[in-house]
Amino acid sequence: MAAARVEIHHGIAVIPLDNPPVNGLSHTLRDTTMTALRQAQADPAVAAIVLIGAAQDFSAGADIREFGTAAAGQAPRLPALITATEDSPKPVIAAIAGSCLGGGLELALGAHLRVALADARLGLPEIHLGLIPGAGGTQRLPRLLGMARALKIMLTGQPQRASTLADTPLLDAVVTDDLQGAALTLAREAAAGQRAWRRTRDVPLDVGEAQTALAAARDRLPPAGAGQPAPAACLEAAAAGLTQSFDTALQTERNAFVRLMDTPASRALRHAFAAERAAGKIAGLAPGTQARPVTRVGVIGAGTMGGGIAMSLRDAGIPVVLLETTAQALERGLATIRRNYAAKLDKGTLTPAAFEERLAGITGTLDDAALGDVDLVIEAVFEDMGVKEQVFRRLDAIARPGAILASNTSALDIDRIAAFTARPQDVIGLHFFSPANVMRLLEVVRGARTADDVLLTAMTLARRMGKVAVVSGVCEGFIGNRMVGRYGAAAADLINQGALPQQVDGALQDFGLKMGPYRMGDLAGLDIGWAGRKRRAQANPAAYRRVVADVLCEAGRFGQKTGAGWYRYAPGSREPLPDPEVETMIAAFRSEHGIAPRRVEDAEIVERCVYALVNEGARILEEGIAARASDIDVVYLNGYGFPRHRGGPMQYANEVGLPTVVKALQRFADTPGADRAAWTPAPLLVRLAEEGRTFA
Repeated sequence: MAAARVEIHHGIAVIPLDNPPVNGLSHTLRDTTMTALRQAQADPAVAAIVLIGAAQDFSAGADIREFGTAAAGQAPRLPALITATEDSPKPVIAAIAGSCLGGGLELALGAHLRVALADARLGLPEIHLGLIPGAGGTQRLPRLLGMARALKIMLTGQPQRASTLADTPLLDAVVTDDLQGAALTLAREAAAGQRAWRRTRDVPLDVGEAQTALAAARDRLPPAGAGQPAPAACLEAAAAGLTQSFDTALQTERNAFVRLMDTPASRALRHAFAAERAAGKIAGLAPGTQARPVTRVGVIGAGTMGGGIAMSLRDAGIPVVLLETTAQALERGLATIRRNYAAKLDKGTLTPAAFEERLAGITGTLDDAALGDVDLVIEAVFEDMGVKEQVFRRLDAIARPGAILASNTSALDIDRIAAFTARPQDVIGLHFFSPANVMRLLEVVRGARTADDVLLTAMTLARRMGKVAVVSGVCEGFIGNRMVGRYGAAAADLINQGALPQQVDGALQDFGLKMGPYRMGDLAGLDIGWAGRKRRAQANPAAYRRVVADVLCEAGRFGQKTGAGWYRYAPGSREPLPDPEVETMIAAFRSEHGIAPRRVEDAEIVERCVYALVNEGARILEEGIAARASDIDVVYLNGYGFPRHRGGPMQYANEVGLPTVVKALQRFADTPGADRAAWTPAPLLVRLAEEGRTFA
């Protein structure tokens, strides 16, 4: 156990919170802080106490390294430390810098006075883990901010800058530098009786304001059946402060916190949180591997994808050379980028200076020789192997030695693309999701000969761009699109058997997906999937199975861009409208293939589509395409709109039980006319189910 630290400054005890990197409230930190606090309280030479982060953060809350371990519940628990702080006979000042989140803010709320750097971030993000504050946050924050403002912080989970809270009793001072000096001044004033100080629990609630705020918040709660119990629990815990004693209300809050910990939603959200952090860990890199420097990047193609990639790079402060083949295409692409940044300027999310800086850092060109001195080139050209071959053979000739050559392909073989060059070790896949400047997911596709430092560079760059990156091996569609292909096939089976597109979409959206497969298809463009099916049919004609989507594409119905796909769209509208013409096409397809439609229930739609994802995910794991089941969940949560409170398809399978999934898949495989090979449970899935294990 680390020794408690107390630094005495002319009668003021300064207790540094020291648990790098973000001062997570581990058992060791709680224990040493409690010891230091008791020591300072007992020292007659100490008149006041300052709690301050040893580095740039006060505390980002619970230490995620202790999640699920015995240490998380070991005494002293956080509520006990907060009580010891609040009941201190000597004034305690919290000096806040960097992150002050979750339990970190709850500890600061237990102090008698608080001073913060203007750019410090304060918040209670527990809602993102399916939880509520569990150490007094629902009781103390409303006393200092008012119920309406406190509920906004708790229900959104979004941190607030200290500068925006300077006019509230939450902060007694906001400074731009010398945080410790400002805290020592407050401490001396409080100790000398020159500044009033009191326990937060003794601050009265504004009952009328609180009741009004609670009623308004209840009206905005998600539906009771939405599978997200934390928002309602947060309101009820906060409301307890109006009718119960402070200590009883604390217990009400704690009871709700403990209850929520054991809900599927919280397990899923905590899984998602941990999975996104695990995805950045790459096993098997050679010792001492260092990322290559990336100071300037070339992007080939100024269309929707290329422009979005260029914006992502510029938002990370990286200069971009944007290459196109014609002046018209280049000007169109640059104009789109300017419009996108102008929209951010109009919304106030970009300053005029930043607007000009972003645009100034993009150099448009028609001369591919301009890519000769960049550190990385990302091509975003047409998804055709012949086109990719032309691009990579030319890049091999003009890119400097050591430059990384990346393809934004969503499905094509990276190893084949790498073979078009004399430097396959420098080739990697960077599959951005559209719009690339908005979507967080980046699939990093490691080829058979991709060098370790190239892979590490790609992952490092992803973090610079604020992306959630997942490493994938090489296969058709990589992780996400390979699985979505199987998902689409399951949805197509449902259409064949009797469902309609709007029923399939509705069932999956009720399950929590942001968009069902048919709405998603219309948005992306049905011609994209059609091209892939035709390519696969040429490669393996015997495996080709005609689907209803082919009929739509042959009729020129490509989705929103043509005003008709699975749905019809009024001019200028993106609202999907069920189309009787599609129902006629579906009926004709069923008749042509001798299919007698049946009634399909919504529950079966969810089972078939989600379990198809799970089964394909298990195959991907078996083949080593994904390193972890949780990586698959990260892909689906961040790239395909899978509901976060379900945790991703693999976590959802863990929750319902792998034996349940296996039985359902076997039932679907035994259905007359089913694609038995596709529905047969993956061997890994069967083995885990038989052993009573999960994907975790």
